[in-house]
Amino acid sequence: MEISKTSTENSNSSSSTQSETDNHSSVAPYVEGEKVLANHNQCLYEAKVRKVEHNRKAWLFHVHYLQGWKKSWDEWVGMDRLMKHTEENMRKKHALDEKHGNEKNAKVPRGSQAKSKTTYVSRGRKRRNESVTKAKPGVDPEKLVNIQIPTTLKKKLVDDCEFITHLGKLVKLPRTPNVNDILKNYFDYRLKKCGSMAGSVEEIMKGVCCYFDKALPVILLYNNERQQYQEACPANVSPSAIYGAEHLLRLFVKLPELLFYASIEEETLIELQAHFLDFLRFLQKNQSAFFLSTYHVAEDIENSTNKQGH
Repeated sequence: MEISKTSTENSNSSSSTQSETDNHSSVAPYVEGEKVLANHNQCLYEAKVRKVEHNRKAWLFHVHYLQGWKKSWDEWVGMDRLMKHTEENMRKKHALDEKHGNEKNAKVPRGSQAKSKTTYVSRGRKRRNESVTKAKPGVDPEKLVNIQIPTTLKKKLVDDCEFITHLGKLVKLPRTPNVNDILKNYFDYRLKKCGSMAGSVEEIMKGVCCYFDKALPVILLYNNERQQYQEACPANVSPSAIYGAEHLLRLFVKLPELLFYASIEEETLIELQAHFLDFLRFLQKNQSAFFLSTYHVAEDIENSTNKQGH
């Protein structure tokens, strides 16, 4: 990517600390090949910008985590997740590492704060379900199952983050179809395709539903969605009956580490991985029916705007 000399000089003269940047700027604040610091769950990780895109009037950056992370951990992030790789920001990184016990960035970049001992329902063996808790540091990414999310669904995740965190919008609840509906649709699809062989699929979908219900309030919500959750999901209501594809897709970002803590046999993990990939392709094929094209403005924001208008 070429940047004029003037633009480069302006960039060099800017503060090395993270600041609010004009999303409408015609010049990207980070360029392909640039080494940066990526923020995730209050920790900073060294990364390199691989691709730069401009989507919905905002800059998006595809980053690769350094220090040995596999390409499967690459992800799209917004400007709010990145900082310049400077001495001052490196000092901030080291301070955060010490605060969170995250020496040498040993934690997995994605979902590193979440752990599950919720065990999986597979091959007719039902195990005890326990609560989703915080993860221990030092998870080796090489030991995690690789769930490759299709590119178009990755874009959905980026747009999802943009709607919620930057534009202050929310998914209107309850969703139709909800998570239960989507999982049943997939089972029916597999039943029609494979007949009696779809028995294991039903058990796996039940396991996904169980994971979703337990994980949603702990690790699948943005902070500004929590009030909505409290109102939409009283104690006797399962999240899978209220939420839809938008939040279900977030689960698959977290699943590799959740499964790591479930102590599942390697042979079973390989089988689960194949089913998850097939399910994600099913989501991708039916994304126009499952995903919202736009989100709605939260009521408190809408009311505030209306008052200002009067």
